[in-house]
Amino acid sequence: MGFWKGRDVISARGVSREQLEEVLALAREFDPVAKGRTGVNWLDGMILATLFFEPSTRTQLSFRTAMLRLGGSVIGFSGESGTSVSKGESLHDTIKLVEACANAIVIRHPCEGSAQLAAEASGVPVINAGDGSNQHPTQALVDLFTILSEKQRIDGLKVLFAGDLKFGRTVHSLAYALSSFDVELELYSPPSLRMPAAVVGEVREKIPVSETSVLDVSNADVVYATRVQKERFDSVEEYEKGAYCITPEVMGKMRKDAVLMHPLPKITEIAAGVEADARAAFYRQEANGVPVRMALLAKVLGEKR
Repeated sequence: MGFWKGRDVISARGVSREQLEEVLALAREFDPVAKGRTGVNWLDGMILATLFFEPSTRTQLSFRTAMLRLGGSVIGFSGESGTSVSKGESLHDTIKLVEACANAIVIRHPCEGSAQLAAEASGVPVINAGDGSNQHPTQALVDLFTILSEKQRIDGLKVLFAGDLKFGRTVHSLAYALSSFDVELELYSPPSLRMPAAVVGEVREKIPVSETSVLDVSNADVVYATRVQKERFDSVEEYEKGAYCITPEVMGKMRKDAVLMHPLPKITEIAAGVEADARAAFYRQEANGVPVRMALLAKVLGEKR
């Protein structure tokens, strides 16, 4: 039995390079299927439950599309309104109901650790689509696939993270995933939004990691921007000290073959007009969510050739 089959996907921690590359390779096979050029029925008769307790556009729709492209079906909800959660039902009891209805569960929840609690309650695989500011492992897979697609390699690259690295769950998961490759990681953020020391310490045991208070994009192969969340600051003045914006002028300082990524949604940290630059990959990154999540679902629920 393969590593992924029947497995809960809660964190990017502890997943080996070989295991990550298994998903990336299958995602490449699924790319034409994700674009609707052909069809497969690998998961015919299977049901995926998508439980989104907080807002989502990209992750929710890409998981739903991925399951449908694989020939399966989807049930679930977006928001607590209209469910028994709004009456006070516990997460445990919600999961016990859903496991009787579906072959796998995708969950997004505002509380850190909620995905692990769901996995402990569930008799079917649980995939974490974001638990508070903790982890977002499937986005890390999408990001790895995007880097590989854009740069044709991951090894040997210098990756710069910019923005909210404290509460940004996407960068936590991607840092763990990148640590399985031969890369150099640089971290830029406001002092109050530095990446948690526990994450930095663990990643630094495997790859070089540096932290900076100056945004310098000139030496990076990949610039991974994230939103600085205004609501995290005590005052507008403090927010404005941490806010940054990647403008066409900043793009002009990047390498000609560099790549700009962003997990989206973007607000003010990327200026209008930047998307016209061929190095801006965030919309291609967004589209990669479907083949990557197809590959993960196929691995977790059992490949069919």
